[in-house]
Amino acid sequence: MRPIDEVRQMLKSLVGGPDTPFLERRAQAEKFAAAFVKPSDIEFETAELDGIAVEWIIPARANPSRVFFHLHGGGYVLGDPAGSRNFTTLFARLAQCRVVSVDYRLAPEDPFPAALEDSVRAYGALFAQGHDARSIAVGGESAGGGLAVATLVEARRRGLAMPAALTAISPWADMRCQSPSFDSKASVDPLLTRRSLKEMADAYLGDADPRDGRASPALADLSGLPPLLIHVGSDEVLLDDSMALLDAASAAHIEAQVAVWAGMIHVWHMFHAMLPQGTEAMAQLAAFVVDKWTQAETH
Repeated sequence: MRPIDEVRQMLKSLVGGPDTPFLERRAQAEKFAAAFVKPSDIEFETAELDGIAVEWIIPARANPSRVFFHLHGGGYVLGDPAGSRNFTTLFARLAQCRVVSVDYRLAPEDPFPAALEDSVRAYGALFAQGHDARSIAVGGESAGGGLAVATLVEARRRGLAMPAALTAISPWADMRCQSPSFDSKASVDPLLTRRSLKEMADAYLGDADPRDGRASPALADLSGLPPLLIHVGSDEVLLDDSMALLDAASAAHIEAQVAVWAGMIHVWHMFHAMLPQGTEAMAQLAAFVVDKWTQAETH
């Protein structure tokens, strides 16, 4: 059996089905996070950035000046920094940087724009602590990927400096949930469906317009954003969201690229312990960010 098929089988047994209500998925996510074994070479610190709860992930050989500002996935209704440690710990080690993962507020308890307000506030606090934009990168996965882009759009509007790089893994970038890949990839995506994402979108947006670029960054003006790398699997319903985000970046004339990974599923990076493509994708992300840091710091 191929590694990706083993991952699919594992997900089927753990998640139950792609239309499992998100409140049930919260409990599953908490169990998943609790099972994580902290590596001995990485330090974890809970802290706040301007009142926003965060977790710092600090590998033994981290460059103290370089910070990856991370926003976790979970459809804006579940997840936390602990649930993303499979990603953040390996990224911190590969990029030899400090990662700060933001514990932004979740819907439906705190609907839009609470998550965005928290992320922008925490991002701005990095500068108040003396961090240099040239040594910062921003990224996230799934909803966190969309939120990462939206955060920089709003940060730019508020006059905050842009970081050296931006990454988005399997980003949820259009909350209208209308793209053709919701139908064309429905039979191969083991994690998400139009129904499940619409449920999350309704919980997050409330009465807000899904066409608001702060919620759907594929519909926003991305002018002035830093170089962007998008990763997406060929077998996920959010494939078209990545392509729409690339189109928005092209329209804004910013440096952007999308890598479509054949046969991969939503945020396959999280399964790098089982999946060679997960390890390869993590290495590519880290190399991209380190390269942009080096270019920015040199100039």
